[in-house]
Amino acid sequence: MTGPRNQFKPADHPNDHFLLTTVVGSYPKPKWHDRARELFEDEDADFGEDEWEESKDDASRLITHEHERAGLDVICDGEMRRNEMVEYFAHRIDGYEFNGRVKVWGHNYFDKPSVADEVEYGEQWLVEEFEFTDEVAERPVKVPITGPYTLANWSFNEVYDSEEQLAYELAELVNEEIEALVEAGARYIQIDEPALATTPDDHAIVGECLERIVDEIPDDVRLGLHVCYGDYSRIYPEILDYPVHEYDLELANGDYDQLDVFKEHEFTKDFAMGVVDAHVAEVEPVEEIKENIKKGLEVVPPERLTVSPDCGVKLLPREVAYGKMENMVQAAREIEEELDAGEIDIVASGAQAHADD
Repeated sequence: MTGPRNQFKPADHPNDHFLLTTVVGSYPKPKWHDRARELFEDEDADFGEDEWEESKDDASRLITHEHERAGLDVICDGEMRRNEMVEYFAHRIDGYEFNGRVKVWGHNYFDKPSVADEVEYGEQWLVEEFEFTDEVAERPVKVPITGPYTLANWSFNEVYDSEEQLAYELAELVNEEIEALVEAGARYIQIDEPALATTPDDHAIVGECLERIVDEIPDDVRLGLHVCYGDYSRIYPEILDYPVHEYDLELANGDYDQLDVFKEHEFTKDFAMGVVDAHVAEVEPVEEIKENIKKGLEVVPPERLTVSPDCGVKLLPREVAYGKMENMVQAAREIEEELDAGEIDIVASGAQAHADD
């Protein structure tokens, strides 16, 4: 199940080899957009729904074009309409309620939701976001969506007998949303499950959720699974059985200490590997990123390697986030040129590659 990858290769791509470049999702919001949210939420401010919608549209358009200017093959709008990856969806799912903000780490807080009634699909979550971005974009658009396991794991459960049961119910809702996205024209959907590698033995629950999510999704829709932090040995190689085309994994932040996990068993799916660190506010040089990309070629051949940041980059200064994207794309194109020129040897098994000295 390698998936319909070449549909995202630009017609004017300069090299024979193609390393798909993309983002994980979130991107720094313009300061004026954050200020617009504050005004919209201030009951005393003369800033209504129309002004807030205009701000979201403007920010989405701006960041979409910024991703394209960086040269990314597949873009998104940087999640300009979203405030947080669980809270945003919980506000749109019937059955959730909110009781106040909780501290997650450092100085970061989020409004942790509670499941107070049976969850039901009400309003659409992302279709309008996708349709707007797809209309203003000149490149293919990826849609990140928080997965049911993380939606369940990062919520208080006051209704269902177990978190597992809640995750399965949420999977049915995610399936409904993805079907709506596909009907709207989406062809690249990334399911975010950052909670997956943090809890031992729950990979089977996520696998069952994914089976429910992808039911009747057309074969030409590329499905990715994003997992960040945690112990990957808890989930690998079992995750290779999941019904997705691509795994997007955070590795740069840990200096690739867990890379060997994915060499112990042949990696049979596409590998979207983080090659720039989303937690470091410095732009990695192109040469450093190229060395990171070559680490990915130790796991899969180039036709199954996707190049991306470790995770969403929303907490970085915007100029740093852009610099990382721009250098990442340049590094990928240079690696493609070296592959075309035969300067990087691919091991016959297709499982590893190394650079000629």
